[in-house]
Amino acid sequence: MKMNSSIITRYFRWFVPSTTFLQSLLLLVIRLYWGWEFFLTGKGKLMDLERPAAFFQSLGIPFPYAQAILAGATECFGGLLLLAGFCSRLISLPLTILLTVAYLTADLDKVKMIVSDPDKFLGADEFLFLFVVVIVFVFGPGKFSVDWLIKRRVAPPSSESV
Repeated sequence: MKMNSSIITRYFRWFVPSTTFLQSLLLLVIRLYWGWEFFLTGKGKLMDLERPAAFFQSLGIPFPYAQAILAGATECFGGLLLLAGFCSRLISLPLTILLTVAYLTADLDKVKMIVSDPDKFLGADEFLFLFVVVIVFVFGPGKFSVDWLIKRRVAPPSSESV
């Protein structure tokens, strides 16, 4: 029995740190790719406010021009924050709200099919963006982020992730 516990201990000493590194690496890749996508989407809205404002108006969203500015700025600056891993969990909240509203207004028919035809729900443009934001909110930005650097300076290192 002593031999088995020694093997298990060595296994965990090797395996757990490497998977923690991979977790942070995956979170970095997710943040870089999707942060850039958020930035580009928001920038596109801000550069041509008439188009998203007209779309919002067609959906019956009140104050469509102001909402286009708000949505574009949230996506653009939220994307930059995700790229840097700065205030990642904090920016995930307004992005989640934005994407939920987008789902419920622009793709309500797909939301209603979540049980009957989940492929339509999962195929909506908003789904992947929302999924990424939830991942970053739940797991944090990982060790390759400004948030992690700030945490290291403010609090002593711990085994918990950012």
